[in-house]
Amino acid sequence: MINKNTAMMQRDLEVIWHPCTQMKDHETLPLVPIKSGKGVYLYDFEGNSYIDAVSSWWVNLFGHANEAINARIKTQLDTLEHVLLAGFTHEPAIELAHKLVAVTPAELKKVFYVDNGSSAVEAALKMSYHYHLNEGKRKALFLSLSNSYHGETIGALSVGDVALYKETYAPLLIGNMQVPVPKDQSIEAAKEALKGLEAVLVDKADEVAALIVEPLIQGAGGMHMYHPAYLNGARVLTKKYDVHLIADEIMTGFGRTGKMFAFDHTEVSPDFMTLSKGLTGGYLPLSVVMTTDEIYRAFYCDYNEYKAFLHSHSYTGNPLACAAALATLEIFETEDVIASNEKKAAYIKKATERFSAFASVKEIRQQGMVTAIELQGCDAKERIGLKIYEYALTQGVLLRPLGNVIYFMPPYIITYEEIDKMIDVAYRGIEKIEKIRP
Repeated sequence: MINKNTAMMQRDLEVIWHPCTQMKDHETLPLVPIKSGKGVYLYDFEGNSYIDAVSSWWVNLFGHANEAINARIKTQLDTLEHVLLAGFTHEPAIELAHKLVAVTPAELKKVFYVDNGSSAVEAALKMSYHYHLNEGKRKALFLSLSNSYHGETIGALSVGDVALYKETYAPLLIGNMQVPVPKDQSIEAAKEALKGLEAVLVDKADEVAALIVEPLIQGAGGMHMYHPAYLNGARVLTKKYDVHLIADEIMTGFGRTGKMFAFDHTEVSPDFMTLSKGLTGGYLPLSVVMTTDEIYRAFYCDYNEYKAFLHSHSYTGNPLACAAALATLEIFETEDVIASNEKKAAYIKKATERFSAFASVKEIRQQGMVTAIELQGCDAKERIGLKIYEYALTQGVLLRPLGNVIYFMPPYIITYEEIDKMIDVAYRGIEKIEKIRP
């Protein structure tokens, strides 16, 4: 008789096409059916537990089945589950928008609700283009950093720099160019990359609507990290050349980088900020585009002028998702989350120093509560990251790699003992691989 995990896996594979997955892999790589979650742990149908070291694709901030977030959603469920946000409004959306304006960079005064991260990027790109159009300029080109990722809808995919995606969908993409990303976390690298940005702006500024960046950390780009000096310099240059700056804080927002937002490491404010993932504490899909009064006013007109922004989603500003987001922000308000994270980040930094002794470790880098261990000398066909992932699952830790980059991005409630286990399992996984490699 097959166990419950196997039965669930078989039923899944009959009907579900999973994201970011070569489904043929699951002929040999078992799926992990999850029955429940609590705190940093996920539990399968056989009672096995897994530390969620990647926060379920970077969304979970305060653990699974968090009591405060649960309670807020349950209360909202008995009041209002959903209503359209066109011509109507509701208290959770209003309250959340005010809170977001209060905690984000000073110039961001307006909140546009969307559904998910990619859709927020789409809306920001359209909003930037449409703003310039309303101002009498046709600027249909977007700049982004090399090695970037901003989502997988057509517009978001266009401004990313994932070669496989861009080659596959090239005929569908909108106008875009990549400019150099700083090669490392040094100020010198930031200054060098800014020269590349200005060279493009000198030549193309009249065509460019916006520069979009993942501030400080390029998530899907192997957790590549760079210095905040680049953001300060990019803000100066984009203002100089009349180009918008879009901060894609979908992954970096809500404490991941050591401050509430990555842009809090700078002295400047972007024209747009996209937020999702941690916004609801990892509970429900919700995203927003934050922008300025100046941009908002360019769309404010009599209806027959056709300047209104053309973008809508059925579940925009869903009350249940807004309730989850409000509960998440209230945890930040009542607990010193950032200070606690600072201590845990320092602990992780110290605990991962020993990884540098491995011949296969190219670099260890960290920004706030994100730590990456990049392996070298790895043939893509070896799938070293996948082997470490498989080993970690046998030890009760979920470590989903990015190619040859093993990273830690756990929920903030993780204990020091759980941090030790997470890091020890990754260490033993790399150690195990090194012993069998030629």
